Amino acid sequence: MPELFVGKLWDRLIKRAVEHRVINTQVLFEDIVKPAGILFRALGGDAGLALKISQSTHHQGERSWLRRVARSEEKIELAWRDDEALYLPSSINLFPDASLNRELYFWLAALAVEIRDGSWFIENQQATARLLNKFPGLNARYQRLLHATLLCRPDIGSLSTDNAAQEEILRQALTMPGYKSLLPQAQYPWHPVHLWLHPSPPLSANTPSAPPARLKEFEQNENSKLVAQDQRKHKAERQDIQERKDGFMMFFRAESILSWAEYIKVNRPTDDDENEDAQRAADQMDVITVTRDGKSTASRIRFDLDLPPEESDDMPLEEGILLPEWHYKKNQLLTDHCRVQSMVAINATPSALPAHLTVTAQRIRRQFETLVSVRAWQKKQDEGAEIDMDAYVQHKVERQRGAFVANNGLFKTLYAQERNLSCLLLADISQSTDAYVNNNMRIIDVIRDSLFLFSEALFVTADQFGLYAFSSLRRDQVRFHVIKSFSEKYNDQVRGRINAIKPGYYTRMGAAIRHAGSLLSKQVSHQRILLLLTDGKPNDLDWYEGRYGIEDTRMALNEVRAQGIRPFCVTIDEKAGSYLPYLFGAGGFIVIHDPSQLPHKLLSLYTKIIP
Repeated sequence: MPELFVGKLWDRLIKRAVEHRVINTQVLFEDIVKPAGILFRALGGDAGLALKISQSTHHQGERSWLRRVARSEEKIELAWRDDEALYLPSSINLFPDASLNRELYFWLAALAVEIRDGSWFIENQQATARLLNKFPGLNARYQRLLHATLLCRPDIGSLSTDNAAQEEILRQALTMPGYKSLLPQAQYPWHPVHLWLHPSPPLSANTPSAPPARLKEFEQNENSKLVAQDQRKHKAERQDIQERKDGFMMFFRAESILSWAEYIKVNRPTDDDENEDAQRAADQMDVITVTRDGKSTASRIRFDLDLPPEESDDMPLEEGILLPEWHYKKNQLLTDHCRVQSMVAINATPSALPAHLTVTAQRIRRQFETLVSVRAWQKKQDEGAEIDMDAYVQHKVERQRGAFVANNGLFKTLYAQERNLSCLLLADISQSTDAYVNNNMRIIDVIRDSLFLFSEALFVTADQFGLYAFSSLRRDQVRFHVIKSFSEKYNDQVRGRINAIKPGYYTRMGAAIRHAGSLLSKQVSHQRILLLLTDGKPNDLDWYEGRYGIEDTRMALNEVRAQGIRPFCVTIDEKAGSYLPYLFGAGGFIVIHDPSQLPHKLLSLYTKIIP
């Protein structure tokens, strides 16, 4: 259509008239996220904060008539920080020099280290001053960025009187940070300050103490690899549904019935175009309003769905053990906060090894038989089967120098090296393990096969090992499933328990690790390994989410390390690289990208983590 062609042409021309940025100077978030994160933590930033993409927001600063017509610079991306993450722009193309755009990323990461609560105008100045005083080497970088930023800011002569005065104060605050305490009001808000953090970041609204249970589809998506654009954060607000006093059948049109029916929460396919339109609409929104109808059918029956009936549930072995939990905001260990209840599968009938694992198990047993009795050379012995060539050469050199050396320790002998270790494998069997990894297997099936093959291998080596699994339903229902204790033998009864594991609920990881550590600490072994098998981050129905769950898990891991236990994590979570280094260290975990390979990778890993 001619009108559409003319419209697109006009849009291109007018945007070209106001946009002067060069595309090849753009620096992307994904290219800078690792070095920026290293700098942030090296300067003293919170090691528990992840780096994520910030959400673009509208600004009402004064713009020229041409820019308003072109709708240019309506939305901006600025940096900010909260308790969960440090948010940086998805890309920076502010300056005509790519090196300056890159330096701006580093500057924002460094400034976030010093930022504290307070007035946006005053705190950004003081944070800048503190940072430059603490690290004088950043002064040259700041001056380069300041000079380039002032060139990009609006011309004071083109602004109205009150906005011009405001802009002058902002320029002075940037040039001499810490000397201005008042920003005068003006007709329009100030133009965005890209060297400072966001004045009003899109923080999420407070969540209730008991959010609704997540759908399996959502948890499966959480464990898949998300593109960076999907990790943005929106500003949110919550509103209650208004009560209607009128009857259901009063004042309605026939098509209203269809609209009401579409509100039912069902899993129905949607067109890709509709999804893309919805995503674009969400990206354009500064505030997303959500609500919860407390009288919905799902909320009325959720209590009945929380736990299975007593006759089909696993059998509790005890009333429960009270364990502490770390509250990172209070910097306090909450004593007797979680109840861990040991359970055993009630429907576990003794069974043999599954037929599809028989051949693999035979090959693995042959491989692990070599670890049963490892023989090593003991050097510098007075007697032995062979001459210790190193000791003999050293002896001859000393004799040539004229030194008197006794003819001792010139032999070496073979001796059997006893294996003395205990390993506890703790499997996460949360609700998300019910997701499929391919057309034939779920995550829980992969975990089940891993437990079978792991047990077959360690049974051959005679290593002391225990198998446990866990899931949770808030802090008073941390369900700790006993599959094989350290005192039990690996037999058909244990195989039956492995065969009976099923997806549970949520992942209160800290309590499970603490209880596993207490069991493992009772083993008298030179080496004690806690092997955690999981598919996602710590989470639960209450506030055990995000940073809270991460910090409690980290504290639990520190506690077991203090007991002489070495924790190691095996995960299939594609996003684990953003939080596992903080929990387990750079060499304390492995991410398996193909879940179906988990059983084989687990055994190979076991032979490598044992010193």
